[in-house]
Amino acid sequence: MKLSSCLLMLGLFALLANTCNSHSKGGSTMASSKWEGWLSWFLLRDLAGITGPHTVGSGGGGPIQGPDLSQCRPEFPSYARPVGYCCVPPNSTIIDYQVLPPTSPLRIRRPAHTADPAYIAKYAEAIALMKALPDDDPRSFNNQARIHCAYCNNGHSQLGFPGLDLQIHYSWLFLPWHRFFLYFHERILGSLIGDPTFAIPFWNWDSPLGMSLPHMYEANSSSPLYSPNRDAAHQPLTTGRIIDLNYNGVYESPITAEEQIDINLKLMYRQMVSNGKTTSLFLGASYRAGDKPAPGLGSLETAPHGQVHAWTGDCKQPNCEDMGTFYTAAFDPIFFAHHGNLDRLWHVWKSSDAEHKNYDDVDFLEAAFFFYDENAQLVRVKIKDCLDEEMMGYTYQDVDLPWQTSRPTPASPRTRVNTEVTTELTVASFPVTLGEEAVSMRVKRTRLFRNAKEEEVLVVEGIEIDMGVYVKLDVYVNAPPGLEGMTPAASEFAGSFVSLPHRHGVMSKIVLRLGITDLLEDLEPEGDDNIVVTFVKRSGMGEIKIGWVFIEFIM
Repeated sequence: MKLSSCLLMLGLFALLANTCNSHSKGGSTMASSKWEGWLSWFLLRDLAGITGPHTVGSGGGGPIQGPDLSQCRPEFPSYARPVGYCCVPPNSTIIDYQVLPPTSPLRIRRPAHTADPAYIAKYAEAIALMKALPDDDPRSFNNQARIHCAYCNNGHSQLGFPGLDLQIHYSWLFLPWHRFFLYFHERILGSLIGDPTFAIPFWNWDSPLGMSLPHMYEANSSSPLYSPNRDAAHQPLTTGRIIDLNYNGVYESPITAEEQIDINLKLMYRQMVSNGKTTSLFLGASYRAGDKPAPGLGSLETAPHGQVHAWTGDCKQPNCEDMGTFYTAAFDPIFFAHHGNLDRLWHVWKSSDAEHKNYDDVDFLEAAFFFYDENAQLVRVKIKDCLDEEMMGYTYQDVDLPWQTSRPTPASPRTRVNTEVTTELTVASFPVTLGEEAVSMRVKRTRLFRNAKEEEVLVVEGIEIDMGVYVKLDVYVNAPPGLEGMTPAASEFAGSFVSLPHRHGVMSKIVLRLGITDLLEDLEPEGDDNIVVTFVKRSGMGEIKIGWVFIEFIM
């Protein structure tokens, strides 16, 4: 027998033993050694058709090849409720994703708030059938939610790198992974009701008519679309509340619906236009095989992705379950409408400007994940297969985009930088610790002018936070005194860093990049060789540390 065959059999034995041990304990376990991790890599490499050299625990780049399904050890925030086997169910057979035939009907995703009774009934039936599937069926609603939990709560290592977490947030994986997740969810629902044209709705929270929790999700407590774990104060049938896309996770000062809509639209302009001028700013930083997680968020993940999650979840629960924390977010059906809108906005960004392009980096295009399809088959997908929605068989109904003309305006007249705010930054100044008080610092501009295609970017490196709590950090440039009431409607607001709770007791370092060209044009500091950057912690327990702050120019 060939050595490769012997190793394959040993790897299969290790995989099955580890899986059985996980189920027998009612939870999940981690491989006890690099040897076991190497065997599982060898097995899954053969099954998934992955070739090439591999060194256990080494970096070196290349596309991420997905999770190691033979090992699972998700991490949870404090007081997490039991959610079962929070892992991607293993399978001895993996098939490659196939592009749908061109004759397949195009599914059209429509705004949830416009849905008629017939559609709501069909959607509710599909979700009910998915929830009725047995728990050993990977297509079941709970297992689909657990797949999200596994990928988002560090359940699996990168395939080929035992012990190195795979995390699909905080990088260029965020939008593509969730696009595939919604895609297979939609295909399963359509299969269960025998309707290949069925399309999931999207929560149109970036437009005034869609800025409340859609009625289909909360009008009937007996509906499979309903969840009891939502913030009762945000239910539109009883409060008429408009969503706060700048939600701080704490007490909300009362403002009018018109004021909230204005803030929301200007925040959307900041994230989609000002902070979305380059591929890396919009999609997030590169994340390659062997890299540590969280190299940097894209603009939509920065905001309002996390704010919508937190606003929807029930903060009477320990971690604002369901939507307010990664491990339970996909147990609420509205998760899919929320991420449907994020997916739509990726489509809008790409189609709104010829300069907006997806990465052409092979490590982006060839990055792989595993999902279950409508036939309960484990499918290996690659990002290159999800960059054209129509090739995937779906599109979005066109809707108004009022945020496109909602550029923020300065909160105060143009003033020169206050050199007394703080001394100029030096390496010795860092890390900077943020408590309950705002912290301001002067940041040197490396150049006073840029060419037409360059974007001036404020980079905040090494944001160290407790991953077990909701964190929101607002960033301002050349802001006047008294930031308590300043909102994204002001040009001085550069953006936010937001993190949902998902890992108790773990401190993590993350990078935030904010495009500030529009902001500087509005505030007119072009002759100044410094800007004043102010950080305000809006939510989060304990201290937040910042490793370094600087300005760079990117194309």
